[in-house]
Amino acid sequence: MRDSRPQLLDSLFDDAHTEDKGPLYNVQQRAVALLKLNRAVKGVLPVQLHPWCRVANFRQGILVLETANASWMMRLRYEQPALLSALRAQILPSLSSIDIRINPALMAKGNNLVQNAAKTTGNPQAKVPMRHLSQESAEELRELASRSPEKLRKILERLASLAGEGANATSRDK
Repeated sequence: MRDSRPQLLDSLFDDAHTEDKGPLYNVQQRAVALLKLNRAVKGVLPVQLHPWCRVANFRQGILVLETANASWMMRLRYEQPALLSALRAQILPSLSSIDIRINPALMAKGNNLVQNAAKTTGNPQAKVPMRHLSQESAEELRELASRSPEKLRKILERLASLAGEGANATSRDK
């Protein structure tokens, strides 16, 4: 049975200097192995999936991948057979299956990675163009709002009021 009682941090760090290397050494080695596996998986995956996917675990022949949301999960499932055969051939002959799970925290992290990549490349095409609502579209929305239920009418009128704000900075861009 495992010894699951609390231990002093001093004893954990002192054990790391002995020959059996202690529990912290095992945790560190596991983390390093997962990082190497993550790099290998990203080398096989298409570039579009890199910010949205990572290795979560590898246990008993099952590789657990985390993805940002269901749409990236479907894309990863499409790539799963090729990924499975490539990983078996290159680095993990004991790989039996791939389990894909959703981790919403990757969405924020992936967005940051994509934005940072756009800033570092300095590519003007990487910037998302601002959308403008024309006066004609605003009139159509107001006309539709006049025939709509009250809740929808308020939303459509608020949207139509944004028609002239394309030239100046909105509160969202500040």
